[in-house]
Amino acid sequence: MTVSWADTETEARGYLVIDSLVRGIAGGGLRMRPGCTMTEVGDLARAMTLKEAIAYRPGDAYRPLGGAKGGIDFDPADARAHGVLRRYLEAMLPLLEVRWAVGEDLGVRQDDLDALAGEFGLRSTVDPALRYVGDGPEPGLARLAAAFATSDRGIGLGELVGGYGVARAALSALGQIGRDPVGATAVIQGFGSMGGATARYLVDAGVRVIAIADADGLVANDDGLDVERLLATRDLRGGIDRAALGPGERELARDRWASTPADVVIPAAISYVIDAPVAASLPAALVVEAANVATLPDAEAELASRGVPVVPDIIANLATNAWWWWTLFGDVDPTPAAAFARVDETIGGLVDEAFRRTASGQPLRTAALAMAQERSEAAAAGA
Repeated sequence: MTVSWADTETEARGYLVIDSLVRGIAGGGLRMRPGCTMTEVGDLARAMTLKEAIAYRPGDAYRPLGGAKGGIDFDPADARAHGVLRRYLEAMLPLLEVRWAVGEDLGVRQDDLDALAGEFGLRSTVDPALRYVGDGPEPGLARLAAAFATSDRGIGLGELVGGYGVARAALSALGQIGRDPVGATAVIQGFGSMGGATARYLVDAGVRVIAIADADGLVANDDGLDVERLLATRDLRGGIDRAALGPGERELARDRWASTPADVVIPAAISYVIDAPVAASLPAALVVEAANVATLPDAEAELASRGVPVVPDIIANLATNAWWWWTLFGDVDPTPAAAFARVDETIGGLVDEAFRRTASGQPLRTAALAMAQERSEAAAAGA
């Protein structure tokens, strides 16, 4: 199902795509960015269906839902953006009440969604799923609240778990291609919640993050950036404070992320950033998709032919979505340690399986799609 929306007070347009319903519900985030299209939102919704399925594990209280995605064509930095977000959600309220469980995505913050959900009389942004929580909505929501109240080094778990999963995917994939993470290099395109957390946990594992792109350009240091200092000065939209740059940290043109040699490149911002021309010259041994639908199909085929694996979004960045459900349904305790342990097990295992099932020169995504289909069938059979 597709829904189009036109704002009455600005030029903003919005979209919702429900790719699939399982038990009457679909889950997926809401993004806001200039140029967002229905096609983009549809691609993202399909990816959500696959993420839901591939994370399934027999014996869990949580069983996969369907996939959906919302998008608003508007600049989130515009002073009118909050009003646009409010009117979009109000228009979608009938679906938010019974069909669409929503969370934050690019350009939209979860705290804003939570506040607006409360204004509209919803218990949470995932109200439709609450009827399936085994011990009831209140205990489930209490677990979520407890989890969101926890943090690691000053940043809330809700902003970290997705990037932690991307870092785990990158570390597992580096091992699969014979690269020692200690001393490996990484370039990250995007420094929001996903890119920032990815950078932190790669550095924890010994990877040198040598370049990070934000909306204003590329910040680079061949010896490795001081990621913790950059995180401490990052603004709410993922912008790096240039006044806080340290010795050896230099500014370059934003598009230089695609020409900076590194062991792993991690697109962590908008979709479709790796096209065929970028892929043809990308100086990397590995790509890990922190952003949804970051690599176009022809680009992925080009990279595979060059022996550069792309860990697809449906594996690499599934942690945020899965963690919400694991926590709500009681499959993990509401602590960073429990969340990270489950992410390590799940994403590390999926990456390793995808590599085992992929022949040389073929894209990992083919195996990942088959894995998602198998798990979807298993979940349906066990329901």
